[in-house]
Amino acid sequence: MAKAIDPVCGMEVETQTAQYKTVYKGKIYYFCSNMCKVEFEKNPDYYLTKGPQGMPG
Repeated sequence: MAKAIDPVCGMEVETQTAQYKTVYKGKIYYFCSNMCKVEFEKNPDYYLTKGPQGMPG
């Protein structure tokens, strides 16, 4: 199975079973939780330039 790294917290996520995902600038990003997805959607460029920052909150 393909895996992706949650851009917010850095956890490994299975892309085929991921419940939380979003599209930004034509690319799909996968998340371990809705909390990480919401945090990413607030400021995606921050996480894409700074890298994972650990669990939000």
